[in-house]
Amino acid sequence: MSGLELVNVTKRYGRVAAVDDALLSVPPGSFVCLLGPSGCGKTTLMRMIAGLETPTSGDIRFEGETLGDRPVHKRDFGMVFQSLALFPHLSVGDNIAYPLKIRGQGKAEREARVAELLDLVRLPGVADRPVAQLSGGQRQRVAIARALAVSPKLFLLDEPLSALDAKLREAMQVELRQLQERLGITTIVVTHDQREAMTMADTIVVMQGGKIQQMDRPIDIYRRPANAFVADFLGQTNLLTVQSAGGAASVAGALIPGLALPSGQNGGEISVRPESVSIEPEGAAPIAATVEFVRDMGSSVEVYLATAAGRMIAMRPAGQNNLAVGDKVSLGLDPAAIVFFPAGSRA
Repeated sequence: MSGLELVNVTKRYGRVAAVDDALLSVPPGSFVCLLGPSGCGKTTLMRMIAGLETPTSGDIRFEGETLGDRPVHKRDFGMVFQSLALFPHLSVGDNIAYPLKIRGQGKAEREARVAELLDLVRLPGVADRPVAQLSGGQRQRVAIARALAVSPKLFLLDEPLSALDAKLREAMQVELRQLQERLGITTIVVTHDQREAMTMADTIVVMQGGKIQQMDRPIDIYRRPANAFVADFLGQTNLLTVQSAGGAASVAGALIPGLALPSGQNGGEISVRPESVSIEPEGAAPIAATVEFVRDMGSSVEVYLATAAGRMIAMRPAGQNNLAVGDKVSLGLDPAAIVFFPAGSRA
């Protein structure tokens, strides 16, 4: 099986390209997150996959077949919307059984499938309960069960956890990933939450301005972002202007040991993650800094610092909170963790 493929898919509304020349390959059984800020095109892309929007140009193929004008109900895809779209006047069981009923399955068969799905999403015995009596997390599970009722070949979820509180949202991220692994179903989730994408995905597709900026494993996107937008959007980073200085590289006039610009480059930007910034005594490292704010997160300590290159963030291990606002320090950068972007390469 060839999974899902998007070949030069574009969606225009007038002169605006909501999705611009998207190339995407999703292997069977994988978990993919479409990640990006509001308005980047990720939901439009998913709606085209689902058949709710028609591409202006390009092809969408699934298992080697072009979907073309195939209607939504003939694509064998399951979808969970941001609003969940549960029927408030129906019971939990009737909500889950609804897609089976409209396909003509008998009552006994529907009831057996509902019981099976409720066990799968860890909600046994609630088939007769009104949807209105469920918590947010329980309603989320019911929406997932309903989408899985017809054993879809592709599972699509559009911001499915956005309405949940932070703790429940993180728990549901883990549960959704574990469920996907048990079923082995190809899954695509739309989200603007970087932590959510990092938690769940085999592959993250970062979008901005209708274009796919980078598609890779979460850890590879984090460590080797394709451009400054990706570096800044996925997690925290320090984006610093860098210039060539006699074969070496300098940031705000400070030479960075071990860092040299690629051949032919006189300047650009570098990305360095907070955990790769070391805080040293004043004068012991290249970049002079003043502590502006210290945030003890329990598991780590974030330190915000004023420098000639702009504000920077450093991260220290838990328990290493011996700094105070106004302290004079200096900063070192791990050259092995620095990613260089040529001038003018911002997305």
